[in-house]
Amino acid sequence: MKFSQMKYERPDISAFEKNFNTLLAEFETAESAELQERVLEKVNELRNNFQTFSSIASVRNSINTKDAYYEAEQEFFDTNEPVIKELNVKFYKSLGNSRFKGELEQKFGKQLFRLADVSLKTFNHSVLDDLKEENKLGTEYTKLVASAEVEFNGEKMNLSQLDAFMESTDRELRKKAHETKWSFFAQHEKLFDEIYDKLVKLRTRIAHKLGYKNFVELAYYRMGRTDYDAAKVADFRSQVLKHVVPLAAALRKRQQERIGVDTLKIYDWAHNFNSGNPKPIGTPEEIIEKGKQMYAELSPETKEFFDFMVSNELMDLVTRKGKAAGGYCTMFNNYKAPFIFANFNGTIGDVDVLTHEAGHAFQCFESRHFEVEEYYFPTMEACEIHSMSMEQLTYPWMNLFFGSDTEKYKFVHLSSNILFLPYGVAVDEFQHIIYENPDLTPAERKKVWLEMEKKYRPWVDYGGVDYLERGGFWQRQPHIYRSPFYYIDYCLAQVCAFQFWSKSRKDFTAAWQDYLRLCKAGGSDSFLGLVKLANLQSPFEQGVIEPLFNEVKAHLDSINDKAL
Repeated sequence: MKFSQMKYERPDISAFEKNFNTLLAEFETAESAELQERVLEKVNELRNNFQTFSSIASVRNSINTKDAYYEAEQEFFDTNEPVIKELNVKFYKSLGNSRFKGELEQKFGKQLFRLADVSLKTFNHSVLDDLKEENKLGTEYTKLVASAEVEFNGEKMNLSQLDAFMESTDRELRKKAHETKWSFFAQHEKLFDEIYDKLVKLRTRIAHKLGYKNFVELAYYRMGRTDYDAAKVADFRSQVLKHVVPLAAALRKRQQERIGVDTLKIYDWAHNFNSGNPKPIGTPEEIIEKGKQMYAELSPETKEFFDFMVSNELMDLVTRKGKAAGGYCTMFNNYKAPFIFANFNGTIGDVDVLTHEAGHAFQCFESRHFEVEEYYFPTMEACEIHSMSMEQLTYPWMNLFFGSDTEKYKFVHLSSNILFLPYGVAVDEFQHIIYENPDLTPAERKKVWLEMEKKYRPWVDYGGVDYLERGGFWQRQPHIYRSPFYYIDYCLAQVCAFQFWSKSRKDFTAAWQDYLRLCKAGGSDSFLGLVKLANLQSPFEQGVIEPLFNEVKAHLDSINDKAL
């Protein structure tokens, strides 16, 4: 069914609750594993109905944040999602206490029970109202960023449209665009500070109510992390500091020399070549057609997937006023259909969306056969393997989008993946410090950010923008507000994606088969279990990062980037 034809109606929460509790009672009194399985089918049908309406409302709200009807529906789900979470926790408790747990594990796998166990650690009734408030604050942040309508070059535009000017060959234009963007954040700095301060204190209160010292341990459980902890993540960050930060610094130095500036300012970062950055050729519609060709040639599975996405209008890609910022992939459970949301703005990011978010959507499409919604997507660090690896596995088709600038694109893309890692670990350590010290003032939090920049990105020069010089850069990152501790996931996944890049250069067919196996497994195993299934090495293992990034460095060093 086309997205435009998907029917939406607000769920009846009272009826949902009544039906859910009736089914749980049936589950708990069932006299066999087979009977419990039948009840589980009905539970999943109920949950899928709610999730489908929730996702439709969320997507339509993202597409037009000024639509009053879906704004009200989003508020409804912000308020009631914690109610559904409480019911899910009751379900997980019943699942864990089942007399037929062994038989159910054989049927559904152990991961469902591991996820149920960690979920029980994230909730009790005392935090219900707090979770509603947390949702509302997250939506308030999204609406604030989406409300941006800045004046630039005689036109009014949103922040996504403004980003395109930051790649200009005209340095003064880049600087002006940059200053315009950050002036919006500076004008609303107090509100950004207030929203985050409320979120930090609220999440800390939730953690205390649930018996935790601070929010950190609770956040790891919320993310469904069952096979690693904060200590392992800290060790991973130290490996990035040792082996990746020097490589990233060298890449920034190469960029400075390549574009011929005395000092590389932040407004120079997106400008990679004086001859102009690589840009996708054609209109958004033509880019999608090229995407169809790429996925048709990549594999029978990707052809089926992308044709399904296009024919059912399951992508909204072009930026518009009032549209929420960023990009994401979600799913409509009842239709077994993924959906891609993005903001095309005429930059290389348009193609990255067509590979990154399509990587998420392809995995979801390949996992649609599972009976429980917990397996439609894995935990987030595993999800990001699909997206980031798809970006690199599609390198052989980049000529479709960039023509003579294909090698430029590959160089920039590979470099940007390396440059991302120091930022990603900076965001992660920043959040650990903030939630371990929840009483820091907004000004003190910004000082912490500056310390992280100095540690992981010592090349940063904010170009005299006061808001950034005082440490405000992190407020652009929605994950910090809306999905705390969901950022190291990208870093862990990037190490896995580089492994796919390395393997694909030696044997593309074998690399693709490993990737396909990973996608088909969905969320049926933990992060490290899925890594093993895909014949990858754990990013936490000592001795994995250094040789892998030495290989990437050797490849980049072999390229005369000044001649591109």
